Amino acid sequence: MDNILPKIISFVLNPPFNLPWLFGLRIGFIFITLFLLAAIVFFLARTSYLRYLFVHDWAEFLTFRPFGAVRIEKGWLKIKTRVETGLESEYKLAVMEGDIMLDDILKKMGYHGETLGERLNTLTIATLPNIERIKEAHQIRNNIIHDPDYQLSLDETRKVLSVFEQAFRDLEVF
Repeated sequence: MDNILPKIISFVLNPPFNLPWLFGLRIGFIFITLFLLAAIVFFLARTSYLRYLFVHDWAEFLTFRPFGAVRIEKGWLKIKTRVETGLESEYKLAVMEGDIMLDDILKKMGYHGETLGERLNTLTIATLPNIERIKEAHQIRNNIIHDPDYQLSLDETRKVLSVFEQAFRDLEVF
């Protein structure tokens, strides 16, 4: 039994019959194998699977923060700079973008529902202590969307954005 494995390997690598077409077939299969290995490496490098598999975990481990928190913080700073313009349209846009950001975060965290309102109804005070204020902020966003004449002041915008910011902190996004 121990002698049979080396004999099989020897037979495969050096068959007792030496046919020229068999050598060509072996070379052809070697090239096909090398091409397929190169294709596997190429496609793995082009996908985000390896990045997702390794980079996300290492980034979270080394920074002690969830992966993507820096991107979320940059987006949040962009939203906050809209308030400094002094334009009501920018205030409305800031509120809508903050609402969208909260919705995206809740989706990524696995909360179910078709809309943000449905997702907010699945949350409890234990998850988000200011859930009622978040619902009010979401209602303001709905008013902006459905009523083109809705007036939004700077103070109201700052209150809504502070509610969203507190929600992000409670969810430990940043």
